[in-house]
Amino acid sequence: MTISTRNDFLKGGIVLAALSLCLIAAAGHFAFPAYPEAAASAAMRSRGIIQSFLENRVSPSAHVPFWSMVAAVAYSLVSISLINYFFEKTQSPEILFFGFFVISLSFEFVRLIVPLGTAFSFPAMYLITGSRVLLFARYFGLFSLFAAGVYAAGLDAQKQQNTFLIIVFSALIIAIQVPVDSLVWDSTLMPWNGYRAMFAVIEPVILAVTILTFFISAYTRGSRAYVFIGIGTFLVFIGRNLLINSDTWVTPLPGLLALIAGTWLICSRLHREYLWR
Repeated sequence: MTISTRNDFLKGGIVLAALSLCLIAAAGHFAFPAYPEAAASAAMRSRGIIQSFLENRVSPSAHVPFWSMVAAVAYSLVSISLINYFFEKTQSPEILFFGFFVISLSFEFVRLIVPLGTAFSFPAMYLITGSRVLLFARYFGLFSLFAAGVYAAGLDAQKQQNTFLIIVFSALIIAIQVPVDSLVWDSTLMPWNGYRAMFAVIEPVILAVTILTFFISAYTRGSRAYVFIGIGTFLVFIGRNLLINSDTWVTPLPGLLALIAGTWLICSRLHREYLWR
C-alpha cells in the first residue's frame, strides 16, 4: 500500500470521527434527557477490567456513558488528525493499523441508539443493527492493534490490503454471528450480546500476543523503541477498556489519560524509528 493510499484511509477516519461528533451533538439533544430512564432499565453492570471491583462499591451514574462516549470520539478525532499530520510523509506499516484502532473508537456514538430508542420507541431492528455495528468496530479495532504488532515483527508490508480485508472479514463474522438481545443492555447502554465470557478471555490473549510481538521486534531489530511501543499498546488497551466500560465517574478520566499516554508512546517511538530510515 502506498503512502498516498494510506493517507486517504487516515483522512477518511478524520471525516468519520468528525461526523460522529456532529451526530452526537445533533442526536444528543434528544438522547441526553432519556439517559436516566435507559440506565434505570439496565439489566446488568458493564464488564470492564475493574468493574467487578467497583460493582458493589460505587453505584453507576446515568450520564457517565454519554460523556465517556464523547471522550472516546473526541480522542479518535484528535488522535487520527495528529497521526495524519505527523506521518503524512513517513512510511510505517504499523501506523496504518494503529490508525484503524484509533478510528474504531469513533463508532462509539452508536451507543446513542439505546437512549434514542427509549425516547422514540424505535423498532428492535435498529437496536440490533446498532449493536452489531458497535461489535464490528470494537473487534476491528482490537484486530488492527494485533496487526500492528505482526507488522512490527516483520510481516511483508506489501500485504497490507490483504491484512485489512482479513481484519474486516473477521470482525464482520463476529458482529453477524454473535446473538444480540435488543431488550437487554448493560449500564453503559451496550445491548447484551452472547459469548461475553469467551471474549473476556480472548481479548487479553490477543493483547498479550501483541505486546510480545513488539518485544520480539525490539530484540530482532535491536531497537528499544519497540519496548516502549509494547508498553504503549498495553496502555491503550487498558485505557480503551476503562473508557468504553465506564458507568461511574471513577474510570473515564484514568481511561482517557491511559489512552492518550499509550498513543503518545506508540506514535512518538514509531515516528522516531522510521524518520531516519
